[in-house]
Amino acid sequence: MLSQPLIDSTILLLVLLNPFLLCIYLLDLIQGLDLKSFARTMTRAGLMSAAVYFGFAVAGDRLFTYAFKVRYESFLIFGGVVFLLVSIRLVMIGSSALKGLRGDAPQGAEGTALPFMLGPGTISAAIVTGSRVSIPEAAGAIGFSVLVCVVSIIFLKWLHDLIRKRYEPIMERYLDTIGRIMALLTGTIAVDMILSGLGKWMESVQG
Repeated sequence: MLSQPLIDSTILLLVLLNPFLLCIYLLDLIQGLDLKSFARTMTRAGLMSAAVYFGFAVAGDRLFTYAFKVRYESFLIFGGVVFLLVSIRLVMIGSSALKGLRGDAPQGAEGTALPFMLGPGTISAAIVTGSRVSIPEAAGAIGFSVLVCVVSIIFLKWLHDLIRKRYEPIMERYLDTIGRIMALLTGTIAVDMILSGLGKWMESVQG
């Protein structure tokens, strides 16, 4: 039977690896690549992201303290600020706010993975997962979450290609609305990251 910490960690990863928000962020790739090329790019991005998540799950926040010589709280606060700014732009402007974040041209798996698949929020979630459950369970949670994300966004790409020609105006409005709704959730998580970072910093100061 699955433990509650494992379920909670998996849900957190699934929420942060949001295929609907990622679909808007990658809209230029979805519109510009054929299904096979897009699936190959997303698979590479997923494998790279999963490997990084697993590394952080094993190393934990000690990696920041001993390797990078910075506080983990600083990473939480900065990551929260980045996600908050992106969320605010998406809520206020709409899906067009994300189109310029990746640059003008597709950048392969590396460009696809940042900043949502391989960003501060997801890395923090991987660290939390590694601290809550055993290493094999963390690997399972990470692998399952990344697999669901990659399969979901490939399916959304297929669905987009299927109905784009006939219902393109409706699809654009749908994506814009979904993006704004998802941004509310992402912004809430971003504020929670900032508060968590501040809380950990205050604990270290008082201790």
